[in-house]
Amino acid sequence: MHDLLIKNGTVFDGSGAEGQVADIAVKDGVIIAIGSDLGQAAKTLDATGHIVTPGFIDLHTHYDGQVSWDAELQPSVNHGVTTAVMGNCGVGFAPCRKEDRDKLIRLMEGVEDIPGTALHEGLQWNWESFPEYLDALDAMPRTIDVAAMIPHDPLRVFAMGDRAVFNQPANDADIAEMERLVSEAMEAGAIGLSTGRSDFHKSSDGDWTPASEAGKDELEGLARAVAASGHGVLQAVNDFDMVRPGETFDTEFALMEAFFRAGAGRPGSMSLMERDFAPDDWKNIIKRTEELNADGLDISFQVAPRAIGAINGLNCTFHPIMGHPSYIAIAHLSLAERVERMRNPAFKAKLLSEAPVQLSGDDSPVPPLVDMMIATFPKLAEKVFPMNRHEGSVDYEPSSESSIAGLARDAGVSVWEMAYDLLLEDDGHALFYFPVYNYTHMNYDNVLTMMRHPKALPGLSDGGAHVGTICDASFPTYLLAHWTRDRLQRGKPGITLPRAIQMLTADAADYLGLSDRGRIKIGQRADLNIINYEALSLGVPVMVKDLPAGGQRLLQPVEGYMATFVKGEQVIANDKVTEARPGRLVRSGVNP
Repeated sequence: MHDLLIKNGTVFDGSGAEGQVADIAVKDGVIIAIGSDLGQAAKTLDATGHIVTPGFIDLHTHYDGQVSWDAELQPSVNHGVTTAVMGNCGVGFAPCRKEDRDKLIRLMEGVEDIPGTALHEGLQWNWESFPEYLDALDAMPRTIDVAAMIPHDPLRVFAMGDRAVFNQPANDADIAEMERLVSEAMEAGAIGLSTGRSDFHKSSDGDWTPASEAGKDELEGLARAVAASGHGVLQAVNDFDMVRPGETFDTEFALMEAFFRAGAGRPGSMSLMERDFAPDDWKNIIKRTEELNADGLDISFQVAPRAIGAINGLNCTFHPIMGHPSYIAIAHLSLAERVERMRNPAFKAKLLSEAPVQLSGDDSPVPPLVDMMIATFPKLAEKVFPMNRHEGSVDYEPSSESSIAGLARDAGVSVWEMAYDLLLEDDGHALFYFPVYNYTHMNYDNVLTMMRHPKALPGLSDGGAHVGTICDASFPTYLLAHWTRDRLQRGKPGITLPRAIQMLTADAADYLGLSDRGRIKIGQRADLNIINYEALSLGVPVMVKDLPAGGQRLLQPVEGYMATFVKGEQVIANDKVTEARPGRLVRSGVNP
């Protein structure tokens, strides 16, 4: 008698092979048979007409705080994810001394747009060292498995104190202490180490992130400690911008090269995307990385299946008119009160007569990129698009005709007036979609090139982060629905369904060194999805208030997941989260 029998589904095993109709039998959380006439089970599901895949592995999330209070881990669990990797971009909450807790909360609030009030109320803080953090994660049941990177920012603060954030290089003693802490974390089961050098990342106090101040010797020391452990990966996010004095693409890439060379023997990955203000950088990153790989390194690219898109609105973190003096004067009011003021014709006329003021700068959490976007909005409006939740779906590959600029031309008004009026729709709950990255040429040709690269790994979903401006934890669903089905039906090139599933499962597992998941074969964990592929769809994101202290976040409705299993237990039933909590901590170097 099996625990679970999935019958008649079209099984895509994660190898890249075409799907085959077969039954799958599960016992004690493990796949024990694949074929036909497999006998009886305590629970049987008929997957006729559906596809069956391994559970998806999300390599790039930020549930570091949420995981300590939330057992459901929405929205990732809703999109077929059964293993989520946290601690990316160098930000996190361990190791951490009691006196540094507020500092790390302000850092996460600024970098990843997670409300500080929610973090202050929700974080349990029953740890100081990274091994203690892992033990705390391991003790709490949840829907899906999680794995944790040791993040560079708290590591630097733990070793250097206030010097970590005041543009001071680490001395030899600091680096030695950080290496010791990394070794300690890797021995306890950290999945790897992450560092962040993005010019878009600032704390809620307006400070650059601690990791962005690190020099070559420090980065090399951290990577050496990971390599010495014999397991784990190295992850880096770097915009390769020229915002701060002395930065060039070459100087930044040289630091990344030193980092990955010092960790030779361990896989690594870098974020890869197309950015309007440096449109060819992604090509240079690929070229330079291919040269390193030809020289014996193993570096992959974390790529996104669509634009890295900011969602704007009066109820979100950012929107186009937030820099106008008249709006700043009412920004502290409730949404309903702001909408009432903005519907006054005199207020509208006054605001539209104003020029936006600068919001970023010293002591401001607003990144300089936001000021640039507002200042160039009349031009930028060609790629800002209204999202109408009553339409029920989102077009993530739209044309300029449906943009705010296109609508303004049709109506004979300015883009500012069109944006103003649209923001008031739906009682101020209206949303705009702004594809910040990966949409320079208003199409996904370059995104397809990135995703088809043999070293491409699906990533950058930022599940659990940017809760007031991004809702990209739906990336796995979008990769399947858009790139293997909808885009092909429109006569555009895409990705085959077997390859997309392989990227989301086996490729990610192999990169992380997790041999017990990522494939449907006998002896593997029963992390499985049953998906109504033809009906798979995404709705318009909605803002919900379900974080601690009344914090809000964007969630995206999804349809098509008949069932998701983690270690043989069903955590999703017809798109809804069940009561099962089989998820635990994955310890690298300890688990199979």
